Amino acid sequence: MGGTRDPEATKARIFEAATAEFARYGIAGARVDRIARTAKANKQLIYAYFGDKEKLFHQVLEKTMLAVAGSVTTDIENLDTWIDQHIDYHRAHPELLRLLQWEALELGRENASAGELRCGRYLEKRQKVEVAQDKGLMRPDMPSGQVLMLLMSMINYPLAVPQVAEFTLGPDIDPEAQRAWIKDAIRRIVAPPSPAGGTGR
Repeated sequence: MGGTRDPEATKARIFEAATAEFARYGIAGARVDRIARTAKANKQLIYAYFGDKEKLFHQVLEKTMLAVAGSVTTDIENLDTWIDQHIDYHRAHPELLRLLQWEALELGRENASAGELRCGRYLEKRQKVEVAQDKGLMRPDMPSGQVLMLLMSMINYPLAVPQVAEFTLGPDIDPEAQRAWIKDAIRRIVAPPSPAGGTGR
């Protein structure tokens, strides 16, 4: 196939096909022959490039995490923009949250993808929170990891389990009203203390 002359293009097609396959079926349910067929690549070539199916999943997840890292701001001091970009990304790319759910279900914490780039991304986010805390833009008494986990949970959970969102909020959820409530709640949670004598929000 033409991929032998253009290995990078072949790898890109494999990654795209594997992302869709894993997001839909998980690791156990994914089929390398389906990935190969979708990517127009030789099945044995996939094993040669990426190893076994689980290794391919780890690489797909790592690549997907890099994609989101390059698409959303890390400037958490501009909190509204940070929230908006994360919500918009997950709405446009539901495969990321699905891959994370499959990782939790099938690999667990012990075998989760823990590549240097992925771990570094979370460290960078915590450091950004700490800078905002040092500037008085966020409450300083909450550990930065807790701040980050709360923000991600409030943004991701309704998108990761839309059926629960519908049960909780009703069938006619207004996505923009939901965005506004998330932003309001996050501001209240991470807001720094009011000045002495102030009433706060």
